[in-house]
Amino acid sequence: MKASRIAAAAAVAGVAVLAVSTPSFAHVSVQPEGTAAKGGYAVVDFKVPNERDNASTTKLEITFPTDHPLASVMPQPVDGWDVKVTKSKLDKPLEMHGKKIDEAVSKVTWTAKGDGIEPGFFQKFPVSVGTLPEDADELVFKALQTYSNKEVVRWIEVPQEGQEEPEHPAPVLALSEATEDGHSHGAAADKDAEDTAGAENASAETSASADEGDSGGTDTTARVLGVVGIVVGAAGVAYGVLAGRRRTTA
Repeated sequence: MKASRIAAAAAVAGVAVLAVSTPSFAHVSVQPEGTAAKGGYAVVDFKVPNERDNASTTKLEITFPTDHPLASVMPQPVDGWDVKVTKSKLDKPLEMHGKKIDEAVSKVTWTAKGDGIEPGFFQKFPVSVGTLPEDADELVFKALQTYSNKEVVRWIEVPQEGQEEPEHPAPVLALSEATEDGHSHGAAADKDAEDTAGAENASAETSASADEGDSGGTDTTARVLGVVGIVVGAAGVAYGVLAGRRRTTA
């Protein structure tokens, strides 16, 4: 009886581990390449996973926010996809580089030339956007995902703080605080600076890594083998105890 209980407990634990490790339900999302700071520019990626086993994603429509219109929206070409940019008149003109702008991009649509996003794959659609608002912490982009079987999934539900994530959440771009000079053009400049500094120290770091690599690898291997040995030994002890109890009971 004890052995069966132990086996049942182990099975439950295994199911729990699998449940925790299972990824959350995939949906259309948006993330910046680097940072998306208030008052600056950013390149953002709309990530579109294909969630169907029997159909491909052939069209993506992203609606841009009207409460915080973006004066500059430039999609990057994506192989195998046509892109269409739709503009709309603004109720209140924007000012950009000293010029008044009375229209802004309201929608960007990508249409597959071929099979599109097939089952088991995802696609990123990069877009350069700006100027990002200074009076908002996030931007909501509503999305429509069309499949080859004519099914349309509407990712338009706005997540609410303190509530569970809706079934079809709209992509939300979180905005970071502006830099000290009040402008941000992404992380490209910082990355270049880091690359330059890294290049200056590359020789020294490479030499140090070569000296430490052998000992570090050997130490890691020893630790892994030690842990494996402990686990195997514990399993053997447990099996022996259970076997002894069975003989005693018999």
